[in-house]
Amino acid sequence: MLGSKKVGEVQGMIMLDTSFLIDYFRGVEATHGLVDENDVAITAITYHEIMVGLKRKRSKKEEKFFKRFFSEVKILPFDVGAAEESSNIAARLIAIGKDVNALDILIAGIAIANGADRIITRDPDFEAIAKVSDIEVILY
Repeated sequence: MLGSKKVGEVQGMIMLDTSFLIDYFRGVEATHGLVDENDVAITAITYHEIMVGLKRKRSKKEEKFFKRFFSEVKILPFDVGAAEESSNIAARLIAIGKDVNALDILIAGIAIANGADRIITRDPDFEAIAKVSDIEVILY
């Protein structure tokens, strides 16, 4: 379903942000070839964001498509470890005066708590998060 990276590259888990999923499935060329389907995950927060958008649009066809996709991809929960990581990120951002979307902080916390080493997104909030945490952000 998803494209693959260059042969021989060693990678850890990649977290796919909401913006990436939307753009990927809309066919945005910049998203293709960025990931290998065997090393990706999403968060329960991303699931929430996608489903809110689909339910708001009342798009049963797209909702069915995404539910099928969600049944095939690893979905990581917001748990105590993620709460610890996201609270660290939030406190550091507050300390440097950066205002970042709370859901993006939760996504990053989940990613870090579960050992993801990258997040792929077009959301610039993750650049600020990367400055105060140990996760690489790939903006496309």
